[in-house]
Amino acid sequence: MKMSRFLLALASPALAMPALAGAPVTLDRGDTAWMLVATALVLFMTLPGLALFYSGMVRRKNVLATMMQSFAITAAVSVLWVVVGYSLAFDPNNSFIGGLGRVMLRGIDHSTLWTDGAGTAYTIPELLFMMFQMTFAIITPALITGAFAERMKFSAMLLFSVLWSLVVYAPVAHWVWQAGGWLFAKGALDFAGGTVVHINAGVAGLVCALMLGKRVGFGREAMPPHNLVLTLIGTGMLWVGWFGFNAGSWLAADGRAVMAMVATQVAAAAAALSWLFAEWLGKGKPSVLGLASGAVAGLVAITPASGYVGVGGALVLGLVAGIVCYWSATWLKHKLGYDDSLDAFGVHGVGGILGALLTGVLADASITKGTPVLLPPMEQLWVQTQATLATAGYTLVVTWLLLKVLDMTIGLRVSTDEEREGLDIVLHGEHVE
Repeated sequence: MKMSRFLLALASPALAMPALAGAPVTLDRGDTAWMLVATALVLFMTLPGLALFYSGMVRRKNVLATMMQSFAITAAVSVLWVVVGYSLAFDPNNSFIGGLGRVMLRGIDHSTLWTDGAGTAYTIPELLFMMFQMTFAIITPALITGAFAERMKFSAMLLFSVLWSLVVYAPVAHWVWQAGGWLFAKGALDFAGGTVVHINAGVAGLVCALMLGKRVGFGREAMPPHNLVLTLIGTGMLWVGWFGFNAGSWLAADGRAVMAMVATQVAAAAAALSWLFAEWLGKGKPSVLGLASGAVAGLVAITPASGYVGVGGALVLGLVAGIVCYWSATWLKHKLGYDDSLDAFGVHGVGGILGALLTGVLADASITKGTPVLLPPMEQLWVQTQATLATAGYTLVVTWLLLKVLDMTIGLRVSTDEEREGLDIVLHGEHVE
């Protein structure tokens, strides 16, 4: 689960004592109401937020196919999550992956409160916690699609997303957010998904971009965005939805959730400005796409830190993220020559790595108040580095293996002629007038 109230019970004897003394934990209507809203906000990030954000950046002939990917992944992962994904991520088993005790949500009904792997009960229904986590499991593979936009078969994309969710997302979520997870035990800080969502998706996206190769005509033909109005609308939806993503990860309606919300807003705004001014200085004009990309970069970078930093830390993270992600999405991508179509790695991978590492440096004990207990900065940075390397290394290897198997069986990429005609007509028999 999120590094939130779960850590409260482990790290704060004062809060753990009532449960030990036998005081019953009951459903809190305020917490439950907020988490219902937060869950809807995170789903709103994918549908329609990410779908619009990505579809506006591709060419007209691929806009429907790009939107279709987000919607199809939402449907597939929703079913997968309730059947087995949730159990693999959050059923206590061992330090690497969960067990099968919650397959098909076995043993859970509408009155069951969420109880973590340490036996601590919470004030929201487990079904609600499951649903909240489902929205994270949905958006993570959907983010990857930005790296291979305009060239992957729909069948390969859908099968890859399902398999990746099972063998990459679920284990990493267990490592970081479940009491028995080995990175959790080390004290890795990830409030809302810097490693589990953004590094995971960003590195997988880079592997996809490299294995599928460049789009036909990449570097020789102009490939302007189809409609930046869609992208800007999608950016706004992502920005608003991100409050559920980060503030919801505290699993309670209180001051700590408010602090996470404030940090999220400050970092997004700072990164939007720093990307904008970096582009203005470098290219002579501030672009709409630059503003949108900068805001998302700030949201990504603050995600692992949102419950652990104050306004100053959020401001620093945002300013740095805007500049670093601008560099990675422009100079670095051009220098290395890979075709990360919509900058899944440049924004989510690089922004997630930056955020995860700086969380170790910027985490503020006056904000955490002992929950969790922070390590000395250099020790915490080392733990964050281990979590970053472990997540990136695991997803790199397993993503490559999955793509290799799919390429040898059903094939990954449409033909050159099909790519030139456009995925809307070729894959779905529809097009935008």
